[in-house]
Amino acid sequence: MDTEIKNTCTPKPQLTERPLLEGEEADGLSDTFKILANATRLRILHALVRNPNMSVTELSEQVGMKTQAVSNQLQRLVDKGIVRSLREGNFIHYQIVDTCVIILLDRGWCLTEDLPN
Repeated sequence: MDTEIKNTCTPKPQLTERPLLEGEEADGLSDTFKILANATRLRILHALVRNPNMSVTELSEQVGMKTQAVSNQLQRLVDKGIVRSLREGNFIHYQIVDTCVIILLDRGWCLTEDLPN
């Protein structure tokens, strides 16, 4: 099974060099943040960072939730292209698609820890 997380973020100009976000771009970015703005999905992503290629059952045990609830959240992440599913025999394993997601999770957590209460 291919377990490598790829960096599919193509090289982009520095944020300071980009033109101001326009409507469609801002909407797309907002949609991405909305998908990530869910405690369960963040916990699932963190579990996948710590242990790539987990099944729904394994993820359910990690986050302490019912399998169906985790499956529903995984489907949202798959639909957005953040996570992919890989079938191995009777099992489906999930993995993060791109290292950009890991970096974003790490930076978001860092920011949260550094902000005053």
